[in-house]
Amino acid sequence: MLKIGNIEMKNQVVLAPMAGVCNSAFRLTVKEFGAGLVCAEMVSDKGIVFKNEKTMNLLYIDEREKPLSLQIFGGEKETLVEAAKFVDQNTNADIIDINMGCPVPKITKCDAGAKWLLDPNKIYEMVSAVVHAVEKPVTVKMRMGWDEDHIFAVKNAQAVERAGGKAIALHGRTRVQMYEGKANWDIIREVKQSVTIPVIGNGDVQTPQDAKRMLEETGCDGVMIGRAALGNPWMIYRTVQYLETDKLLGEPSVREKMDVCILHLDRLIALKNEDIAVREMRKHAAWYLKGIRGNAKVRNAINECQTREQLVSLLNELALDESQNQAIVG
Repeated sequence: MLKIGNIEMKNQVVLAPMAGVCNSAFRLTVKEFGAGLVCAEMVSDKGIVFKNEKTMNLLYIDEREKPLSLQIFGGEKETLVEAAKFVDQNTNADIIDINMGCPVPKITKCDAGAKWLLDPNKIYEMVSAVVHAVEKPVTVKMRMGWDEDHIFAVKNAQAVERAGGKAIALHGRTRVQMYEGKANWDIIREVKQSVTIPVIGNGDVQTPQDAKRMLEETGCDGVMIGRAALGNPWMIYRTVQYLETDKLLGEPSVREKMDVCILHLDRLIALKNEDIAVREMRKHAAWYLKGIRGNAKVRNAINECQTREQLVSLLNELALDESQNQAIVG
């Protein structure tokens, strides 16, 4: 099983930290589908240090989500350490993760995220400072490099291990690739062979079969699933089952999808408020609807929804239409 420091997971399947997505409502839903570890969306170190209200709200963790990894990002040692101390002492997170992979310019311009990938010495210095300041295990999520000419994944991973980091999640793309092109699993294998701490592979895991293949081909200790879990927590459950039993379970029915979508919505309402939750849920609902016949018309209507009642009514109608169609076919 996957073990990070003194934190033991029940399986090797990890939910990736996705900005604007991985709040408590989403994480708890995915956790209930069997994820061994869920990761919170990245939080600004300065936002924590200056007690920004929006940032502080991102630190909320439901006990049922645990074990959980909370990710911070920043470019300056002093504020990163201060933020890590706050997370260590004032949240119920189990693991503190440092973001070294975010490719977006507004993050890299602040010498944060993927910008670290260019300097193994900075990685050692920053991770070491955080490790010595906190009690919780410290991990790093990184990409394989900045661009094709600057792939320092092995050196960077070794710097993390030397600094006392307890695990590495490695996305097999460069910063320049963003989310395009193909993830390089060979580099995940190289990194795994170069360090003794756990390595979690990330990138192009779209099916349970992909997850098993990544584990077998790279020797990594865990597999991180991101975009494939959007609107599809069954991907997590099916992957866990496939890895444990070698049995590939079927896809959920439309009714099952709509029921979980409504549960997700209600958790989001409880976390925020109805107005904000319904607006945020529009993108999630579109993900839940992916692959369902006739979803385009419903998606357009969902984007006009202002209330829970309107959104739930549309989801229920879709499920009813599907069941009636199946009854006719039967």
